[in-house]
Amino acid sequence: MNDYRNILTIEPGKRSGQPCIRGMRITVYDVFEYLASGMTVEEILHDFPELTETDIRACFAYAADKEKSPCGK
Repeated sequence: MNDYRNILTIEPGKRSGQPCIRGMRITVYDVFEYLASGMTVEEILHDFPELTETDIRACFAYAADKEKSPCGK
C-alpha cells in the first residue's frame, strides 16, 4: 500500500480530527484497538462489512509512515 491518502481522511469536525477510513467514523485507532484486543482482520471485516482488506492495509501503511517520521508526526 503506497498511498493510504486515497483511503484515509482527516476532517476536523469528525472524530476530533483523527484519521478515518473513507470518510466513515471508523478511525485508524479503532482498527488497531480491535486488533490489540485480540480480534483478527477477518473478524473486523465480518463485524464491519463496510470495511475492506485494503482499508485495513491502509491503516498499517499510515502507522508505518508515522513511525518513520521524526517524533511520529
